[in-house]
Amino acid sequence: MKKTLFLVRHAQASSSVSPDIFRPLTPSGMIDAARMSRHLADKLAGIQLILTSNSERTRMTTQVFCEQLKLDEGIIQEEASLYESTPKYYLDAINAIPENITSAMLVGHNPSISYFAEYLTHEDIGSMPTCAVVGMTFENLTWAEVSKRTGDMFIYDSPDSILGIKLD
Repeated sequence: MKKTLFLVRHAQASSSVSPDIFRPLTPSGMIDAARMSRHLADKLAGIQLILTSNSERTRMTTQVFCEQLKLDEGIIQEEASLYESTPKYYLDAINAIPENITSAMLVGHNPSISYFAEYLTHEDIGSMPTCAVVGMTFENLTWAEVSKRTGDMFIYDSPDSILGIKLD
């Protein structure tokens, strides 16, 4: 059975709040999260599980996506291991998704989320801008089997790219 995964880098966060884990989204970040979720609404409609780090900015990004997509916030699962971590922890979280879930989202941080997207798809993604979304599918794999180069990327969008500004 086909699995679909969306990797989302949190939207733009304030740089004036300390400690780092408490940094909220800026007004621009809130707008970007709403814009991206509406832009990708058809593709994101079937999300059954959202994994997010426990930082304020990832939680806020996740909340905006849920509000815009009219998703039940009960599908959100906070994972402290996704904050200030490596792609290995992202993979561990994906590999632990229950098999009855066919579509999931992970909201995380750079540089790990960008490295993880490249690891799974073997695409040249570079540094994902804030609120960028990479979507991929996995054919005939369980979540536990997802690993290096097993994903087929079908979307890579950011707030700038949907406005016609080219990704670097």
